Amino acid sequence: MSGGGNLANVHACGLAETVLFLLAILFGTGCSICSKTMMGLHGTNGTVDKHGEPVIEDFTKPLFQTFGMFVGMLFGLVMHWMVLAFHIPFPGYDHDEGKEEGAATKGGGGDVEIPTEQTSLVATGRGNQSNNEGEAVTEHSEATGEIPMWMYFFLAIPAIFDLAATALCMMGLQYLDVSIYQMLRGSGIIFVALMKQHVLKEHLHKFHWLGVFWNVVSVVVVGATALLASRGERDGGNGNVTAEQTFAGVCLMMMGAFVQAVQFVFEEHVMKMDVPAPPLLLIGMEGFWGTVLGILVMYPIGYYLPGDDHGSYEDPFNTWAMLMNSRNIQVAFVIYFFTIFFYNLFAVLVTFMLSSVWHAILDNFRPITVWTVDLLIFYYINPFFGEAWTPYSYLQIAGMAILLYGTAIYNAPNDGSLLLRGQWWALGFNFSDEYAAIQREQEEAEIDAKWEAKRLDFKSGRTYSSFIESPKISIHTQSLRGIGAQHN
Repeated sequence: MSGGGNLANVHACGLAETVLFLLAILFGTGCSICSKTMMGLHGTNGTVDKHGEPVIEDFTKPLFQTFGMFVGMLFGLVMHWMVLAFHIPFPGYDHDEGKEEGAATKGGGGDVEIPTEQTSLVATGRGNQSNNEGEAVTEHSEATGEIPMWMYFFLAIPAIFDLAATALCMMGLQYLDVSIYQMLRGSGIIFVALMKQHVLKEHLHKFHWLGVFWNVVSVVVVGATALLASRGERDGGNGNVTAEQTFAGVCLMMMGAFVQAVQFVFEEHVMKMDVPAPPLLLIGMEGFWGTVLGILVMYPIGYYLPGDDHGSYEDPFNTWAMLMNSRNIQVAFVIYFFTIFFYNLFAVLVTFMLSSVWHAILDNFRPITVWTVDLLIFYYINPFFGEAWTPYSYLQIAGMAILLYGTAIYNAPNDGSLLLRGQWWALGFNFSDEYAAIQREQEEAEIDAKWEAKRLDFKSGRTYSSFIESPKISIHTQSLRGIGAQHN
């Protein structure tokens, strides 16, 4: 088992990470509420009946919502270019590194380069190579935005994963109840954890796996609650589905959960490889390629598949007509556009600053937070869009408690986590040895970081002496200039 040390998958969930996680939950909940609300809206496509009255239709357009998600993510490209143009501080961007490395590589080809804190005698780091003249060549620089051309095409892969996962889940949903859909989709955290361990080769500790287990339990409890609450309320629908169709639906949902897990792990990898993709570029290009695939692949298939939308599974022309002629749909889409963008933004930042497993945990929070907001909407705003309290709602509270319990276990040994040392609430588990090993490596890493900082300070002081005017001027030239300055 490839470990990479005890610190390989221990991420400090500090204030910044916590705020990002909470913002992702906030906008993810808002996105789900907007999506559910749009499914229940009615509007007109501009046509009238024989009495001259506008024809009112349901705006049940799942493909449009998927397409709208990708269009919303396109705004990431705008933010990416703004961050680069105005040197705005943002996670994944280092605006100073490119300038300092560029200054260090200027000068004559025959001069000796004096190492600074940005250069070294041995070329290291992302994409550093040497040309025939011995000068350092930087293939990629996050600061200057010099993204290689292949990266823009490479980022089509997560868009394909996203579109495939959505299609598989939608096909499975027609044979399953929504509660089963939520349970099976929440199981994706297992696939993410397995790929983190065996594909990215990042060691997960035993307490990590226990946290993943409790996350899955919470999803099962929440799904079972919805299943019990809906029993007796269905008259047909999925109750008429055969066993073979149900099995096919489960298989499609599990495949969708697996593909989405691959997407999460791929996004983490592409932001941390030798030539990394900045988070905003990842979001924007995923939106770009998703939009292209939506126009060229998704909508043509949806249009020619038979269905209830004017003979199609989903008629894009009718969708556009309803959007242009219905004010309520326009307002709902604008809100959906911004919530889906900011959810994807903060979710990718959670992956970047923590890990893909945390992204999966984030998705497992959404059914519970959506249910909580639905309760508030039902009792205080509009019962048509909300959800009433049922005798089984206590189970959802239990599911929320289990989810928080599992997340706190996974977050160990950071502040705010639960350290299982054999207490009654540890349920017989004791991971003291793992916590101690992690603490020792953290202390050693802190000592190494302090020594490295001192070494760089010393090197910087040696570099900028009175005889040095440029980090790339020959030694003899610098000495002559120093002697001449003394005579003057």
